Amino acid sequence: MIERNLNILNNFNILYLEDDKSLLTHTKDILDDFVNKVYAVNTSKEALEVIEKEKVDVIISDILLEDENGIDFLRYLKEEKEINIPTILITAHTDTKYLLDAIKLKVENYIVKPINIKELLNTIHDIVFPIIQAQEIQKNSNVIKMISAVTDGKQVEVIKYIVSNLDKDSIFIASYSDIMNEISISKPTLIKLFKELSEKKILVKTAHKTYKFNEIELNKI
Repeated sequence: MIERNLNILNNFNILYLEDDKSLLTHTKDILDDFVNKVYAVNTSKEALEVIEKEKVDVIISDILLEDENGIDFLRYLKEEKEINIPTILITAHTDTKYLLDAIKLKVENYIVKPINIKELLNTIHDIVFPIIQAQEIQKNSNVIKMISAVTDGKQVEVIKYIVSNLDKDSIFIASYSDIMNEISISKPTLIKLFKELSEKKILVKTAHKTYKFNEIELNKI
């Protein structure tokens, strides 16, 4: 049996749509221990409000909701709003007539009630794992491109350090001293690197010790 590393879930946000408030609360409490944020809502209207305001990586939705169903909501997101977020549908045994519609909408998976928490966590893992892989590939690509943008071999470790420490908004925060404490490099060499990256608009200073990584400019190299 495949053992998944569920620690990777802690960087992802989940939207959970369920009209059974008891089940919603119980499942949310468990998911809170594994993921970054759980937005727990009872209606599709509330769900849409979250999606429009917050970063949502995976949707978990019951099929049969009060006066509506999750498939209609998913169809609305994809066809009307052109929003494509990986989705797990929760279904009762009697909901199987809806599964063909779910397949047509390319739903990532569905889980039959009562919810098996391990199955749910593994399913979330399998959805986000390719996202993490793609991020790592892009990160390695960015390192290579940034290295090609400079000439001094001493700066390679610094470039790797910068890319590895970008936050989710591609922001890097550190002083020269912070970097020199991590990497054996002279201050003049470090200043030269940041000047070159700044001139190429790859790393733009936005505040004290704060820099914005510009992947668009990097891709022009």
